[in-house]
Amino acid sequence: MRKNWIGIPALMILLLLPSLSVAQGVDEILTPVAGEQLEEPDPGLDVPGIVTVLDKDNDAGDQLVVSFEPPENTAGVFAYNVYRRVAGAEGEDSWTLAEIIPVIEPTEFIDGFDPEFPIEPGVLYEYRIASATLDGEEFFGPVFEAGAVSVGEIYHTGKTRILIASLLFILLIFYYFGRAQRGIKMYMRPIAGIEAIDEAIGRATEMGKPILYVPGISSIADVATIASLTILGRVAKKIALYQTPLIVPNRDPIVFTVAEEVVKQAYLEAGRPDAYDPDSVFFLTTSQFAYVAGVNGMMMREKPATNFYLGMFYAESLLLAETGSLSGAIQIAGTDAVTQLPFFITTCDYTLIGEELYAASAYLGREPKQIGALKGQDACKGIIMGFITLALIFGIIDVVANTHILDWLRALVTSPIIE
Repeated sequence: MRKNWIGIPALMILLLLPSLSVAQGVDEILTPVAGEQLEEPDPGLDVPGIVTVLDKDNDAGDQLVVSFEPPENTAGVFAYNVYRRVAGAEGEDSWTLAEIIPVIEPTEFIDGFDPEFPIEPGVLYEYRIASATLDGEEFFGPVFEAGAVSVGEIYHTGKTRILIASLLFILLIFYYFGRAQRGIKMYMRPIAGIEAIDEAIGRATEMGKPILYVPGISSIADVATIASLTILGRVAKKIALYQTPLIVPNRDPIVFTVAEEVVKQAYLEAGRPDAYDPDSVFFLTTSQFAYVAGVNGMMMREKPATNFYLGMFYAESLLLAETGSLSGAIQIAGTDAVTQLPFFITTCDYTLIGEELYAASAYLGREPKQIGALKGQDACKGIIMGFITLALIFGIIDVVANTHILDWLRALVTSPIIE
């Protein structure tokens, strides 16, 4: 009995040994030893090579051309971080991250192009480039002192063509100045909206109704507002001669002050200073749509015979013009806001498109300087149109006869003399 009692446990131990060895093997595979870290493969990153810094040509002294040699082994490199500091500065805090260049892009860039990291003229800088990985690690290369400082140039050699065109434009303007001052009559293309001003003022005079003039809703810094105030002076002078009531509501306080002086001077030049009404030019409000509501209310109450909308307009243009159309007034509009021109064209009787607004003062005043400027611009446009026409003709000839005229013209335009 004793042998049997000893044999049974021994047999059970023998039967359990395979299962214990299998379990121990699985545990060794799935669970690493406590405290052991798996080694990451060595990325083998190389740092960027020599950094070259040159002064950029034709700038204001605020840009440098920086280039560097990329590492031979770029495996694992995500980008290159370019650090910059003033030469002689010490400490890690003195470095500024000036540029981040993806590894697929060229290793040359313009430092100082970003206004947040400006380059000071005449200051010597130091650079160092770091290879950056996706994990955020950086492997820095050596520090290189810039071989040049940024210096501004007086003349931009790449804009010689613009200089030639500007000189030609100025000469043409002075030429037409002289012709206008000598009393030589020059043809100016008639513009329907400008020629209709006298008719519109006369109609309001015959009906005994006022004239509404809206000088836009922009500030005095806008060119369209200045052109509108110039036209206001011409219109107010005619209104003073006809003794017709005038209404000029303003949105900007400074525009209101200038408009008041312009109208007062117009009445003085017309010889009717006593007919000037100080309440005819007034400030309404600075709120855009509150101003529109006030002007629309005047249209419906006063029933002006003629409405002028000249200047810079925005979303309120259709509200003004549609209300004026419902009141039965003759409407003359003008603006250089391309997005608002369709609304004026569809709701107004006459519309000055774009630069016609600027030409209106020359048409109305007939002053030699303004006429000379207008004719000079037209002459420049004619020259440009002539060049475009010649290029079109030469292009057709070049395609049909294979004369290589266009290649010769390109070589002439891009020659070092013109550059």
